Amino acid sequence: MKITFVLPTLALTGGMRVLSIYTEILQQRGHKICLVSTPHGRPTLMQQLRSVVRGKGWEPAPVKEWCYFDNVKDLESRVIETYRPVTDSDVPDADIIMATWWETAEWVSKLSPSKGAKVYFLQHYEAFDYTPKDRVDATWRLPMHKIAVAKWLEDKARDEFENLSVSLVPPTVDTRQFYDPLSRSGQRRGKQSVPTVGMYYSLAPWKGFALAIEAFKLAAQRIPNLRLVAFGSGETAPPDLLKDNIEYYRIPSQDELKELYSKCDAWLFASSTEGFGLPILEAMACGTPVIGTPAGAAPELLAGGGGILVKPGDPKDMALAIEQICQLSDAEWRAMSETALDTVIHYTWEDATDLFEAALYTALERQPQLTDKLHQ
Repeated sequence: MKITFVLPTLALTGGMRVLSIYTEILQQRGHKICLVSTPHGRPTLMQQLRSVVRGKGWEPAPVKEWCYFDNVKDLESRVIETYRPVTDSDVPDADIIMATWWETAEWVSKLSPSKGAKVYFLQHYEAFDYTPKDRVDATWRLPMHKIAVAKWLEDKARDEFENLSVSLVPPTVDTRQFYDPLSRSGQRRGKQSVPTVGMYYSLAPWKGFALAIEAFKLAAQRIPNLRLVAFGSGETAPPDLLKDNIEYYRIPSQDELKELYSKCDAWLFASSTEGFGLPILEAMACGTPVIGTPAGAAPELLAGGGGILVKPGDPKDMALAIEQICQLSDAEWRAMSETALDTVIHYTWEDATDLFEAALYTALERQPQLTDKLHQ
């Protein structure tokens, strides 16, 4: 098949990483992928003038940054000249054309049939504070085949927006990147000598930073030597992450991530909303149980016993879960760790791509019905 992915600006996001992996494997299977994306925004004249007034000089045009798709060989990538709707002239004729964000779904819906069967990749319900909910909702009603990354998105598409053409295709993680380092020597780690939990630090309020910190503080009152390991993607760490018993790592390398996950007896997933929640799988692949709120795919991923699902927005409940895991015997902790690992290792990227590829063929088959619905 010839497949076109219509993307917003290329960035280092979890969703882009997932799509880059599908792209690489699909091309290895003989499919031809083309990316069409918008450029990084240029500073406005007012932003330029403010920069000069502040003594920072004239801001240069943005430089292309590295992105996950740079790892994919022989990939055709088209970046249009400015941020605007993608039109027929920007896109090659293909079998499939896929929208990957609500705004790109608006664009794809208006393209000619020759550009391919129209597919909408649902990685989140993107009705955020800064997006127009009515337009986002309208894209969910478009007659396109939907591919959902998590069960809650599939259910929302079917139940709330009455989509009858939806495929569930969960992502996974690369266990060659995320693993317990001790396992490479034939060993399996046990509990930490100092009880330790970990978390991802972000200023984005829905990531639940404040919830995780409050839960850690409450648990530390009952576990005096409790340690916190945290990493962030570049934002300045707050004072709470610069105290004793707290280790903070700013922009760790991809190779360092497995070391950080593997330092922990439990990983705190405190998000109030997520499309999927890849850190859950990353921690589990390193044999680290997860204490998670019911966001994204957490309810399904933790149902097997590889962690503990807690009440949303409740630091006391999360603190109790921290205590519960820290009080496990080494044998009990190892059993939970093994369950967490088993959740991940039996579902590979090849398996996920099988489902993704099947969903694309389903879109091709159902396109005539969806087209008829569009013209009714």
